[in-house]
Amino acid sequence: MDATKYFQALAHYNAWATQRLLQAVERLPDSDYRCDCGLFFKSIHGTLNHLLVGEHRLWRVRFEGNLPQVGSLAQELEADRLLLASALLLESQAWSPLIASWESSRFDGVLQYTTMQGTSQSLPFAATLAHVFNHSTHHRGQITAAMTGMGQPAPELDMVYMLQEQAHSSA
Repeated sequence: MDATKYFQALAHYNAWATQRLLQAVERLPDSDYRCDCGLFFKSIHGTLNHLLVGEHRLWRVRFEGNLPQVGSLAQELEADRLLLASALLLESQAWSPLIASWESSRFDGVLQYTTMQGTSQSLPFAATLAHVFNHSTHHRGQITAAMTGMGQPAPELDMVYMLQEQAHSSA
C-alpha cells in the first residue's frame, strides 16, 4: 500500500471512529459527560475538546503549513457539547482531502513547524502524521474506558470493525 492510500485509510478510520464515539457520548447525561473521571483532560468534554485542539487546530494546521491559533492543549474551544461534537465531525472529515492533495514524495520528507513554546522543529513527515491519528485513538480509548467505568455502553472502535463494515457493504 502506498503512503497516500495508507494515510487516507487512517483518515477515514479516524472520521468513522469519531462519529461512532460521538453517537455513544450523545446518550450520556451531562453530569457524566462533564464530571472529572480521572482523564488527563479531566472529563469526557475536556478530552473531546482536546481532540479538537490537538488534532485539528494544532496538528492539521501545521500540516497545512499554517501557524496554530491555540494557546494551550487544554484551551476550551467550544463549551456547548453539541457544537463541539459538530465541530469534531466536520474537522475529522477535513483530513482526507488534505492528504489527497499531497504528492506522494511528501510522505518521505519532513514537517517543519514551530512548537507552542516558539521552538523550530523538524520531524519525519509520515511518522508525525501517524502520531496525529494514533494520538486521537489514544484519547478515544480513554473516553470509552471512562464510559465503561461509569456503567455506560461504549462503542467498539477497533479499525477492524470499520473494515468489516466496508467489506459487508461492498459485498
